[in-house]
This record gives sequence, C-alpha cells and structure tokens, in this order.
Amino acid sequence: MIRQILLGTNLLPSSTAASGFIFVRLFSRNSEMSLPCNVRVISSLSEKSDHDGIILVTDAVSNLNGELQFMQAPLVGGKEVDKSVGVKPTVHLIESAFKRLVFAPTGPLNRDYDDVRRFYDAAMEGVNRALDAGCQNPLLVVPPDARFPCAQLVAALGAMQAAYVPLEVREVKPEKASKLNGIGIWSQDNPENLLALCNAFEAGRHLTRDIQGSDPERMAPPKVAEHVVNHFKNCPDVSVQVISDTDQIEREYPCLGAVNRAAKAIPRHRARVVKLKYEGEGPISDTLFLVGKGVTYDTGGADVKAGGVMAGMHRDKGGASAVAGFFEVLSQLKPKHLKVCGTMSMVRNSIGPDAYVADEIITSRAGVRVRVGNTDAEGRMAMVDCLCEAKEEALTETNPHLYTIATLTGHAIIAMGKGYSIAMDNGPAHKIKNAQCLQDAGDLVGDPFEISRIRREDYVFHAGKSVYEDVLQCNNAPSSRTPRGHQSPSAFMIMTSGLDKHGNDSAKGIKYTHLDIAGSEGSFPGLPSGFPVTGLFSRYVSPK
Repeated sequence: MIRQILLGTNLLPSSTAASGFIFVRLFSRNSEMSLPCNVRVISSLSEKSDHDGIILVTDAVSNLNGELQFMQAPLVGGKEVDKSVGVKPTVHLIESAFKRLVFAPTGPLNRDYDDVRRFYDAAMEGVNRALDAGCQNPLLVVPPDARFPCAQLVAALGAMQAAYVPLEVREVKPEKASKLNGIGIWSQDNPENLLALCNAFEAGRHLTRDIQGSDPERMAPPKVAEHVVNHFKNCPDVSVQVISDTDQIEREYPCLGAVNRAAKAIPRHRARVVKLKYEGEGPISDTLFLVGKGVTYDTGGADVKAGGVMAGMHRDKGGASAVAGFFEVLSQLKPKHLKVCGTMSMVRNSIGPDAYVADEIITSRAGVRVRVGNTDAEGRMAMVDCLCEAKEEALTETNPHLYTIATLTGHAIIAMGKGYSIAMDNGPAHKIKNAQCLQDAGDLVGDPFEISRIRREDYVFHAGKSVYEDVLQCNNAPSSRTPRGHQSPSAFMIMTSGLDKHGNDSAKGIKYTHLDIAGSEGSFPGLPSGFPVTGLFSRYVSPK
C-alpha cells in the first residue's frame, strides 16, 4: 500500500504561518540540532524576509516566469561577459533586497540518462558557491518542472547535504556547528507539505550521517546505543530497547556473538542490539522489519584487511544508521496504518586471541550449522540471527515484509557503481515486484536503486560442502573477485535464518528484500549520503 502524506501547518513542529511563509526552527528532542540550519518555505518573493541571496536551480532561464522573471536580465547580461554562466555556478548582482543571485544550472534535463539528481547536485554546488560569496541565509528557488514532480524537495535535500556539519565537528568545535544561519525554499505548490517532507527526510538523513560518519570510538556499539536512546527519549511514537548483556547476545544471536568475541574483552567495544518500534494510528495494513548491519569498525577479523584497505571501515555501519534515520522520519511524519520494527546489530569486528576464525562451525538461531569461510564476511553474521528473530515475529503480524540493509560487499560497487543501492527480492517479494517499486520510489526522490535477482547459483554457492555443516558462510576470496559476489549473501541469510522455509513453496510465505548500500552510502573521504532513507520511506509513503 502506498500512503500519501498531506500535512497542514497545524501538524508541523514549532511552525508559524504568517504573511505567505512558514518558518520552522528545527531541533531534535535532546536539544541537539536535527537539521544543518533553520528552514522556511516562502510562497511569494514579495514577502519581507532576511534572506541575503537567491540560489536559482534550473536548466533554462526561460523557466523564469511570473514573479521570477526579474532574474532573467542579470543572467542574460552575465552570459554576455561570462561564458561560464549556465555551465557552472555563478554569482550575479541583483537590484533587490536579496542582493545576490547564485545561478546553479542543472545542465540538460531532456536526455535519456538525465534524472532528478541533477537538481540535487546543482543545489549542493549552489550552496557551496553561495557560502564562498559570503551568503549566510540563502533562498533556494527551483521553478516547477512537470518532468520531475519532486524537484524542489530533492534540490532542498541537496542543499542540506552541502550545509551538513559532522557530529564530531559540532561537538569539538561548536563555533563551526553551522555553515548557514538559515535557508529558505520558494514554493507555491503545497508549501506546508514540502516543508514537512524536507524537515523529516533531512532529519532522518542527518541522524544517519551522524551515526555512520563518526569515528570508531565516538560511535562504538555502546555509544551508538546511547546516542539512539537519547535521540528518541522524548519521542512518544518510537520506543527503543537495548540488549547489552554479552551472554544474552551469544545465546539469542549466536552468529553476532561470534563476531563479538574478540571485542567483548574491551567494555567500550562490546556489541549491542538496538531495537526500535513504531506503530501508526488506525488498523495496521503493513508491517516492516528493518535489520541493519552496524559494524562500527571492520578490521576483517582473523582474515585481516591487509594492504591499506582497512581505512574507512568505520563507515561499515551504514545499514544500522539508516534504520535509525528511517525511524526519525517516521517520528515526524507519523504515517497511519504502518508498523515498523527495526534492529540495529552493532558490533566491532576486532582481532584478538578470542576472535572467531575460518573453519569454525557455529549454530545459528534457526538451528542451521554454519561453517565460517572468511571472518571478513562478518556483516551477514551480524544480521542473520536478528533476521531470524524478525521472521519469528513476522509470522503473527499483518502483511509483513523483512529487509536487511547493509554496506555489505565491494562487489556491489563493482557491479553498479557509486551512488546506487541494490535491491534483491526473495520469491514472495518478487511476486509483488517490490524491487521495482523501490526503484520507482527512489527515482522520484533521487535515491536510486538498481535491481538484482537471487538465483539458484547463489543457494548452491552457500550450500554446505561436507557432512559437517549445513551452510557455508563465504569463500575465502573478496566479494569483488567472486562471481555473483553481491547477490549470494542474500541466499546465505535466507538459508541461515530459516527464511527458506517461507518462500513461494510455503503456505506461510514471507516477503524479504536485501539492500546492499555499499555503493550508495557516500564517498570516503567525504560525507555519508544518508541513503537509502528517503527512497525506502517513499516506497511506502508517497512524497507527491
């Protein structure tokens, strides 16, 4: 079911509607900023405001009609003396209270391969150019484009990406906590709804980036749990439970417990299982179970990452971070008839005398005997028993759909490139074309998904190779050098969690989709993207 969120100003947090604009001062519930800066939506340029510049994002000056027409003359005049106008962001003097105009062109939008991300990228570049020009409170103007119904929303998210300041910088250097004093968004098409979506989506991505991007000590498993508990502690719509007892983890999540063995001797590195729950108003029509990989640092374990490839492995918690971010969006938009259960599987894959090693046989929560093939395939181990638990709970829920979300394989990047999540459905999920629905939703909001299929070869690859084991966890080669390296882990998780008993051939089929976000989580060095929060949410709640 696709829900539609249409929000009035009375539903917006701390909002004030007056004289054609809506203003929101956005802070999270624990007094920590939840957005990079204050946000407002303006429906008329004639209204008095304190904006000190306009960032114009469009593909053609001819789109400037009505009250936007006054911007044509400076751009046409600028083009006569500067050939870069319309090619890259340029700054122009305008005779108005806005002082300056930053033109951030999208480039062509009519080619086969152009999509709404042109607006995202242009807005990012526009904010960076505005900052260079000394602008502190810009107004983002995106003329409507019928080809891209969410262009204004996507451009606003791109602007927020450029304005983001990492959590650790905000904590250590409070004077650099904000790049901008505020940002405005011009919109004459349901501005209240646009503001609510900008607020919620960016707050979710903000939380995702804060967790994923922070270093392995600042966001070690106990610190992640503490951060999530504090973030939602005053939120009545989201409940949080933390499992911290090592014995309980080893008993209830034995594969996760195996990964945790080397780290558990260090209290600040011990594993945590963080559970979140949201239940919307009204009769529930859909129940989602989100299981996120939260490896706070991946050394590779006993199969150590050698040759300089360990740097950046603090970002291996992107799936769990996205689960937290998804719940932030839920807490703000409060979709009805939807129940969501989330699990953040937080662990550090350390090296030590008690580390799990290849050749070990570990019995999963589902009773499946797993032979370890490579300790650097820890992500699937961290998630699979949490997935099994979700499967158990799903049997009594309404229309359940299970997801695993993980920065899982280098093969995903090789196969699809940077910037794309990959969706893989089991049989019941494929019946409803879930991966296709995800792709359509992601394309709408600039959070794209590519589609892969789970094939018979993936099950054969992970079948036990001797009488000792039921399932082989992995081979001993990197995924990037393994055929079907991003698809086969899905089969492992299906087989090891017991989901293979709930496929198309079962009277109790359960929909399951694996999302590999290794390619979409952002560049390192650099900032996390916050993907796939917006695309996944838009799969169930329409942003239009």
